[in-house]
Amino acid sequence: MEPVRLGVIGCGVIGKTNLKAAMATEMVEVVAAADLRVERREWAKEQGVARIYEDGRDLLDRDPEVEAVIIAYPASTRTAMGLRAFARGKHVLTEKPAALNAREVRSLMAARGDRVAACFSSRMRMCASAEKATELVKSGALGAIRHIHVRALRAGGPKTEKAPPPWRESFCMNAGGILTNWSCYDLDYVLGVTGWFFRPKTVLGQWWPCVPEFRCHIAPDSDADSYFTALVVGEDGSVLTLERGEFMPAPPEEAWQVIGTKGSITLGMTGSEDRRIVHHEGSAEKGLVSNVIWEGKDPGPSINSRVIEDFASAVRDGHAPATGLEQALTLMRITDAIYASAASGGAVDVV
Repeated sequence: MEPVRLGVIGCGVIGKTNLKAAMATEMVEVVAAADLRVERREWAKEQGVARIYEDGRDLLDRDPEVEAVIIAYPASTRTAMGLRAFARGKHVLTEKPAALNAREVRSLMAARGDRVAACFSSRMRMCASAEKATELVKSGALGAIRHIHVRALRAGGPKTEKAPPPWRESFCMNAGGILTNWSCYDLDYVLGVTGWFFRPKTVLGQWWPCVPEFRCHIAPDSDADSYFTALVVGEDGSVLTLERGEFMPAPPEEAWQVIGTKGSITLGMTGSEDRRIVHHEGSAEKGLVSNVIWEGKDPGPSINSRVIEDFASAVRDGHAPATGLEQALTLMRITDAIYASAASGGAVDVV
């Protein structure tokens, strides 16, 4: 297929990763990049990008060759740039979270028109292990799904000299804390593997800021969650439990699991080394029978290229991307409801 002519808006840490990933695939051609910082513009030029802009708005307004853009600006400015991109007829692949809240995602959906819009929260489903898990669930081997479970805790480490990024655990810059920064992956992963069947109805949630001993890892004015837990009830009575924490005074623990009426599946979302997907099947004769259906190493860096390739293919072929704005809206509706529940002290409806 003809490569999609791509512009990269934002060349910070993740923007650099995206630009390199885009240049590693033949499905796109990086023709432009933009960043407010001089050193990042110089870096993009060194990578061989033909046209460099200071302002992403100039890239969108003045570069007709650009068909599509990756937007890697902070969440607080992402929606405005996405709306401008749609107005200029560009396809959009946005970093995660897709926006600050569900209202902004809906505004992007209203402005999208016939453009392709996708989100990088699908990264963790671009692995062979996730594809195998998706096939198993789709086959009906689990029966009717009753419970989707996520628990992921990361322990705090010793203080370092590295300055913490200001956007981490910040409502104004990144729409929230660990919930928006990492559990968008958790949600995209488990909901995507299960075919996006889950329709959230009611949420009871709570969050807490970073504990004093580990506040050295976040900016002094950080005001969002370092740890949260939530119970989400679906329209069909199925349940999602979600818990994640960083800089925790607790040992590391990770679990992603889907439980149905016939069986369950134990997943591995992170960690490229020795990843295992285990299918557990109930048997009246044998009890619980467990089989490893996938085991090995999932490549890490290439998942960024795979997201970009999926996006490029959607642009050229017209298929829906792995995570479009409709799916991003589901993730953001759940996220908004968890924060709303914590603020109210009780269960809330998902809107």
